[in-house]
Amino acid sequence: MIITTSEKIEGKTVVKTIGLVKGSTIRARHLGRDIMAGLRGVVGGEITEYTKMMAESREQALQRMEEDATEQGANAVIALRFTTSMVMQNASEILAYGTGVVVE
Repeated sequence: MIITTSEKIEGKTVVKTIGLVKGSTIRARHLGRDIMAGLRGVVGGEITEYTKMMAESREQALQRMEEDATEQGANAVIALRFTTSMVMQNASEILAYGTGVVVE
């Protein structure tokens, strides 16, 4: 599966547009991570616990989007985007979406 943030794939021709493909995950904060993040907030620096959690969330949303694209018959996704939103206190959704296409 080819996945790109651009609207074209060099060397490939879009022969069919499938449409919107998406994948998401919702993650809640973890007490242990919150304690470590609080300590890092006092002394400064990157909050690696949250960085890791968000990276894992993006990868899971991306994988689910790829599965959705495959199920709909796409072999590529163009115009990939990520968005995030808070769904409740201490929980966020990561959404990966793009346009599923068939390329040759």
